Amino acid sequence: MKVAAIIPAAGTGQRMQQHIPKQYLSFGGKPILAHTLTVLENLPEIAEITVVAQPSALDFCQTQVITPFGFKKVLRLVPGGKERQDSVYNALKVLQRQNEWDLILVHDGVRPFVTPAEVLRVIRAAGEHGAAILALPAQDTVKKVNRAGRIKKTLNRQDIWLAQTPQVFQTAIIWRAFLEAYAREYYGTDEASLVEALGLPVRVEPGSPFNIKVTTPEDLILAEAIYRLRQQG
Repeated sequence: MKVAAIIPAAGTGQRMQQHIPKQYLSFGGKPILAHTLTVLENLPEIAEITVVAQPSALDFCQTQVITPFGFKKVLRLVPGGKERQDSVYNALKVLQRQNEWDLILVHDGVRPFVTPAEVLRVIRAAGEHGAAILALPAQDTVKKVNRAGRIKKTLNRQDIWLAQTPQVFQTAIIWRAFLEAYAREYYGTDEASLVEALGLPVRVEPGSPFNIKVTTPEDLILAEAIYRLRQQG
């Protein structure tokens, strides 16, 4: 199967409270985005990678991440859009004009600890079922709370999973999902939600608590700890 990867890395990172976007912050001697790209670069199953960056940061991404670390599978940088969905769509439109792909993989640029085994599980599941994501079953009791801060309902945590990435889709499915979402002016919080809106099934593969999305200063501290732990074996 021919797999193309899209890496959304166009966020501004306001919650990180740093002077540069979170994807360019470093631990272990290289930027978060570089750690993420390294995992996919080293997977033979990934044929090529498209990185989506802020329009004003395209040169910065190239000179600070892509070139210094020698990523050969990153064939293009694409400017991001207003929302994540717009950013991924910008990349999809470029891929649609390229070679025919069996699968499209989307993975957050700030999830640097996904493992090759996890990526391969989602790829295989998507090849079989059409769409698949990594997700983590909820461990805590989950409450539905109103805007006044009052509990409305306790949800059954056995039915609650926390979505992660990568999310992988057969090309025809994700393309149709995006086209129909825009036709209905619908914005989802992830790619899987667009496929769900079509009424199509999405397979869930168990993720890992270590596959964190580095979003806040606390996440960066945790990322450094996970990195040290893995370096120690």
